[in-house]
Amino acid sequence: MKKIIYNRFAKEWMADLQRVTYDKNIIVIVAPEQTERAVDYLLSMPILGVDTETRPSFTRKQQFKCSLLQVATHHNCFLFRLNYTGMTGAIVRLLEDMTVPKVGLSWHDDINSLKRLRNFEPGWFIDVQDHMKEIGIEDLSLQKLYANLFNARISKTERLSNWERDVLTEKQKQYAAIDAWACIQLYEELIRLEETGDYELHTLETELEIEEDFRIYEELATQRGKGG
Repeated sequence: MKKIIYNRFAKEWMADLQRVTYDKNIIVIVAPEQTERAVDYLLSMPILGVDTETRPSFTRKQQFKCSLLQVATHHNCFLFRLNYTGMTGAIVRLLEDMTVPKVGLSWHDDINSLKRLRNFEPGWFIDVQDHMKEIGIEDLSLQKLYANLFNARISKTERLSNWERDVLTEKQKQYAAIDAWACIQLYEELIRLEETGDYELHTLETELEIEEDFRIYEELATQRGKGG
């Protein structure tokens, strides 16, 4: 049976989905001298997922700088705490690299945020949002994309937490790692679907259509589970 995906994905559908957890290695980089070895390792990988975090500001007058760069492989995620390391030469080398594809989501905004710390010439970056449009998906947030393609929910509860705190909490580290790692999963699944054609796109125009289509899909899934 082909994978069913939707051009639009209602947020309400995610309530009962299983929450995504990250059970792989998380390496926190806090010292400038640690960045060289970390970057050497990352640039030996075939593909990387990337994302950034910035401490949220709740007033117009106060704006914070990008404080975290997360870079994931299939099995590890490095969290570069930029408010401690600064934009070292090694980190710039990573960002300017043209040999390893780095997959992000709405990555143009992240690049601008990083450039405010130190100017660089962006290397090989792939914005997964641009490519999802190729198969007809219109709802392009990370949370909706992951739910659409993998039927699982990425929690966003830590998004507005303090990313400049002295020590990141386990929940913050999980959140940051998942956001970068998920970009790899989304991009590789997109490539698989495009190469195999193993999907069926349901095109929905209104919220009412979304609710009705999902109700029908749930009923069919229940029947299949009962052997119907």
